[in-house]
Amino acid sequence: MITTTRYDVAEHLRTPEEMAMYLDACIEESGGDAAFIAKALGDIARAQGMAQVAEKSGLSRESLYKSLSGERVPSFDTILKVTQALGVKLHASV
Repeated sequence: MITTTRYDVAEHLRTPEEMAMYLDACIEESGGDAAFIAKALGDIARAQGMAQVAEKSGLSRESLYKSLSGERVPSFDTILKVTQALGVKLHASV
């Protein structure tokens, strides 16, 4: 019998570079789906430790879990607080 386990990307995001590349890939693949991008930020937050990200962002852990679940679209203010807490910089290019 084959036993499988659920894959959790947060367990494989170890370095800031890996986290940035993951977020870039998710943004590119999102097709404009803001909830998908929020879920990617949630994966990175879990990799860094949700309690630590909550403390740095000034948001509660419960609020972060809900906002970054992929089931809702968080406010841009929340996204900015989370990216700052994660040490991720958003930039635009042409």
